[in-house]
Amino acid sequence: MASNTATMGNLPSGVGICTTIPDILYLPELIFGGLVWILVACTLVVPENPQGWVMFVSVFCFVMTFIWMMVFACGGHHNKGSWAAADFAYHGLAAFFYLSASVALAKVTLEKEDGANFQDYQLDISAVVFSYVATLLYFIHTILSAIRWKSF
Repeated sequence: MASNTATMGNLPSGVGICTTIPDILYLPELIFGGLVWILVACTLVVPENPQGWVMFVSVFCFVMTFIWMMVFACGGHHNKGSWAAADFAYHGLAAFFYLSASVALAKVTLEKEDGANFQDYQLDISAVVFSYVATLLYFIHTILSAIRWKSF
């Protein structure tokens, strides 16, 4: 653990993203974000507006997190402080987006409670849980990225 906190002023590259804090959170963010995407896509998308926002957020964050992880893995950041600031800003935006999508999805799911299709209801409940987990992961990543940014 000491090696993880000692390198907070450096941006990792290569396999280092799998062993340093907060970058170790990339994979869980991708997994839970992908689960939200899959579960919402599997259900009947009614009403369209909130469910469309949830799909946009999950697809956008999944793609951007994957690209962000690849930039870090390839060392495209060149260990510059501006990339640490951008990492903080992106994960803060992603946490905000996921929080808004989670609330919208929870509202839609509560309204489906008396609906006819119980399987869609169960899938939506799972999507809500995974969406809040993704929100928490992005929020933790934001806090840890802010600490790293301030140590540059």
